[in-house]
Amino acid sequence: MASESNPSTSYWMDSANLPEEKTLTGSLKTEVCVIGAGIAGLTTAYLLTCEGKAVVVLEGGEIGGGQTERTTAHLSNAIDDRYYEIERLHGRKGAKLAAQSHTTAIDRIEAIVRKENIKCDFERVDGYLFVPEDESIRTLQRELAAAHRAGLGEVELIPRAPMTDFETGPCLRFPRQGQFHPTKYLAGLVEAIQRQGGRIYTHTRAGKIQSAANGAMHVLTNDGPVITAQSVVVATNNPINDLLALNIRLAAYRTYVIGVEVPSGSVEKALYWDTLDPYHYVRIQPNADGDTPDTDLLIVGGEDHRTGQEDDGDERYASLEQWTREHFPMSQAVKFRWSGQVMESMDGLAYIGRDLNSGPNVYIATGDSGMGMTHGTIAGILLSDLIGKRPNPWTALYDPARFTLAAVPDLAQEGASTVWQYTDWLTGGDVEAVRQIEPGSGAVVRRGLKKLAIYRDEEGALHPLSAVCPHLGCIVAWNTTESTWDCPCHGSQFDACGKVINGPAHQDLEPLSKTIGSTRTRIVRKGA
Repeated sequence: MASESNPSTSYWMDSANLPEEKTLTGSLKTEVCVIGAGIAGLTTAYLLTCEGKAVVVLEGGEIGGGQTERTTAHLSNAIDDRYYEIERLHGRKGAKLAAQSHTTAIDRIEAIVRKENIKCDFERVDGYLFVPEDESIRTLQRELAAAHRAGLGEVELIPRAPMTDFETGPCLRFPRQGQFHPTKYLAGLVEAIQRQGGRIYTHTRAGKIQSAANGAMHVLTNDGPVITAQSVVVATNNPINDLLALNIRLAAYRTYVIGVEVPSGSVEKALYWDTLDPYHYVRIQPNADGDTPDTDLLIVGGEDHRTGQEDDGDERYASLEQWTREHFPMSQAVKFRWSGQVMESMDGLAYIGRDLNSGPNVYIATGDSGMGMTHGTIAGILLSDLIGKRPNPWTALYDPARFTLAAVPDLAQEGASTVWQYTDWLTGGDVEAVRQIEPGSGAVVRRGLKKLAIYRDEEGALHPLSAVCPHLGCIVAWNTTESTWDCPCHGSQFDACGKVINGPAHQDLEPLSKTIGSTRTRIVRKGA
C-alpha cells in the first residue's frame, strides 16, 4: 500500500491494504468525534461503539497513514525508559500502575483479535533486554528489582538471549509480550467500528476545536464542514489542538527501521532490546514475501535523533545495517527502509485524558514515548472510561495536566534544544542560490529578512514556500531521506510541496506567492 505520508515504505504499508473511506462533505452531529485514525483513535472509537455510542472518526490522510504504519509493532510491558526510572519519576505506585496498564493493553489487543476474528499475525512472544559487551549488568539488576516491585514477578535474569549467532550475555526475560501486523489489525478495527454504526471519514483534516452551546464542542475542518459533538478525542500522535501547554513537555524524535531477509527459523521469534542510547529494537516477521517462503523479515530499529535537527538518514540506515550484519551474520538483502516519529514525554509515560486547555469535553492522547501500540491501546481503554464517566485507576498517572517535578532537568534540556532552533531565523540558508538545489531535493534559502523552503521536483520545476512552520513560527528543515519539510521545534511535518502530514501544525506551509507577492516570478527565474 502506498502512503501519501513519506517516500519510504514500511513492511506494513507494503503487505496490507487498508480500506479507503469517503471525505466528509457536510456538517453533522454525533456523540463523540475522534480525530485521528491510528491505533489510539481507532481503539477509542471501537470501544465506544461497543458501548453503543455514536462515533465519527476524522482522518486528515489515510487510515493508519500517520505513525501506526511506521511502527515496528512491539507489544510490550517492558517500558523503554526502564522501571527504575518510572519509579523515580512516579513512585512505586505509579510504576505498578504503568506495568498494569501496559500488560492490560496487550491482553486487550489479544481479546479484540479473538472477538473480532482479526487475521493480524498476533502472537505471544518473550522479550529480552541485554546490555552491550562492555557494559556492566548492574543496569539489568536494577531493572529486575524495579520490575518485581512493579508487580512483574515473572521477569527473570538469564544467562543469554536465545540467539544462535549473537552472544548477548546476561539478559532479562520478559514473558508474554506480543507482536502483530498493525495495519491488518487496524483494518479489523475499521470493519468492527462500521459494523457497530461508527462513521469514518478520510482526507478530512480537523482544524480548530471550539466550545458550542450546551457543553457541546465544534470541530472545524479545513474544508468547511463542522462536526458538533458532546466529546472530542484528539488522537493525532502530535496534538493539533495544543499550541504550547503540552508541546513544551513533548519532544519529537525521528527513529529509523530496516527490514532484512534472514533464513526462516534462523532467529527465534521474540522481541529483543539493548540498552544503548539510542537503543536497538529487534523482532521477526515470518514469511516476509510470498515469493520467498523460506525467509523471515528481521525488523531492526534505532538511531533516533530530534526531528528536523539532523539530515543524515542514509548514514543512520547504514549504521543500522552494519549493526545488524555484525550481530546477525545470516542477514541477506535489505528489503525495507522506513522512518517514523516518536513523541517523547517529559517523564516516560503518555499524556492521556482530559485536555482542559481546549475545553471541558476534549480528550487527548499523545507522548507515546516509543511504545505507541500499547500506549495507543491504553488510550482507548482510559478515554472510553472517562467519556463513559467510569472510574479508572490510571487516570492520575496519565493525566495530561500532571507536572512531574523530578523530570524538570530533562524538560529544561529538551526545552533548550527547542528554543535554540529559533536562532535559525538569524542564520543564512542551506544554499546561497536557488540554482544549487538539485532535482528531487529541497533547501532553505534566505531572501532578505525572509526564509523560503524551495523544492525542485524531478522535472526541474520549483515549488517555493515560506519556511516558517505555521504552528509556532520555527524554521523548517529539509529531510532528504523522506523528501519532507520537518519542524525541528515541535515535530510538524510537511510534504515536499508544503502539505501538512503530521501535527501539531494543521495548516500547510504558505505558498511563496502569498509570502513575497510580485517578486515570485523573479526568484523562480533566478533559480531556473
